[in-house]
Amino acid sequence: MSLYQAFVVAVVILVIVPGPDMAFIITMGVGGGPLAGLSAAFGVAVGLAVHALAAILGFAAIFAVAPFLYDVLRWAGAAYLIYLAIRTWMERDDLTVVSSADGAATISHWQAFRKAAVVNLLNPKVILFNAAFLPQFVDPAAGNVVGQFLVLGVTLVVVDLLIDGPIGLAAGHAGQVLRRSRRIIKALNVVTASVFLGLALRLVLVRD
Repeated sequence: MSLYQAFVVAVVILVIVPGPDMAFIITMGVGGGPLAGLSAAFGVAVGLAVHALAAILGFAAIFAVAPFLYDVLRWAGAAYLIYLAIRTWMERDDLTVVSSADGAATISHWQAFRKAAVVNLLNPKVILFNAAFLPQFVDPAAGNVVGQFLVLGVTLVVVDLLIDGPIGLAAGHAGQVLRRSRRIIKALNVVTASVFLGLALRLVLVRD
């Protein structure tokens, strides 16, 4: 198996294992429909692309020199998630937040994309992970190290989309069924707020 093939296998395993990004995508899909779930997957993919580029540019080294920047990003991400949790909780009885009278989702695709991208971008752990993960599959002897990094970054984004995209669509289709019940819509808002809060606590409390 070549070094690149090993990278693809590793990325597939990493993306398949449920994590914060997948939880957020599923939440957006259930609350906003198939296209919202897919848009959230694209938002995460954009965030991963930026993080991969940051790893290439050596942002992890900046964290080592100025560790407070790591905490700034971490707390900013947690604050954004807490904001989303509070807003969703306060609007839990407003059925128009996630659904119209006929059960159609009212969350825009742009909102799902933006929220997913912001949540991913404000997670400094992703930068550190890429900085530690990507170099393991770069062979300096093969030359053009930057080119190898770019290929790995693009592969990471593509694999993530191929896996998380269908998951977002599936969650959206499931949400369309669930939103036909007014009682379930309220429950979905509560669950969504809980997911956002849980992701915020994870970002703050789990440093490694």
